[in-house]
Amino acid sequence: MIEVRSISKFYANKKAVDTLSFEIHEGEIVGLLGLNGAGKSTILKMLGCFLVPSQGDARIGGHSVLENPNAVRKMIGYLPDTPPLYNEMKTRHYLDFVAHLKNVPHDKVKEFVAIAMQKTQLGEVADARLSELSHGFRQRVGIAQALVHQPRVLILDEPINGLDPIQIVEMRDLVLSLKGQHTVILSSHILSEITKTCDRILVLDRGRLVAEGTESQLRGGASRGLEVMLEIEKPTSGMIEAIQNLSGVESIREGRRNQQPVQLLIQCSTDLRPEIARIAVESGAAVLSLGKKEAELETLFLKLVKGEGEGRTHG
Repeated sequence: MIEVRSISKFYANKKAVDTLSFEIHEGEIVGLLGLNGAGKSTILKMLGCFLVPSQGDARIGGHSVLENPNAVRKMIGYLPDTPPLYNEMKTRHYLDFVAHLKNVPHDKVKEFVAIAMQKTQLGEVADARLSELSHGFRQRVGIAQALVHQPRVLILDEPINGLDPIQIVEMRDLVLSLKGQHTVILSSHILSEITKTCDRILVLDRGRLVAEGTESQLRGGASRGLEVMLEIEKPTSGMIEAIQNLSGVESIREGRRNQQPVQLLIQCSTDLRPEIARIAVESGAAVLSLGKKEAELETLFLKLVKGEGEGRTHG
């Protein structure tokens, strides 16, 4: 449904998107994940025909964003990071207005508006002015205007931005309800939400694709490491140094500083629990527990983006 081939975008001398290629199949929900400034919005704007690629091309439903942008626009619904709302209008009238702008046949406008409102659960605010709506409802109206002409593809730029926890759950359910009916590509910098919503994740860093796949594939591909937790009554002389010298041990730190019993968190590239247990017992330490913890996906994400976000602006 969406094919992106070696697409790049320059702003003066700055390369915002760098030779990016990926595919999205019909009916998928795919997320663009990256820190602020990673190029997510620029990519979505190029797919939505709001920006022209500096190099490369993208095709949606077989139509090129360069050669036939009008055909692409008919196939997509687009929600920018700030919904394009007219505050003086009422919800239903606004969606009716947008449907006419998007060339919905006159005899279908009422039906299409009703379907968009039903999908986004806007019935209770149908006759409310947009200026009176909460941020969560404004986001829903933004998605409704993207849906009102029944596009095959939905492009959503940070749809949960600024929502409170309850509204985030509601927005997640809304996006999931669109699965199969539409192909959805959305952006976010919030890892926990994108993993709950998307079939696949494209991880971006400085305009480049650094990883892609399902959550489990990212876990497997980003790092094989794990953290071993060793709890002892008191470390003995030479024990920590012996563990540190094991091949595959990356770091050791105290989980609880200056407390008894001592908790040591040992970052390993492979499972070294047998060797760690042997060293602890041979040193005479009283071992209270020994376990492992898989690396958190947040840690793996930071490993994928070089410099772990150093030098970026967060907002």
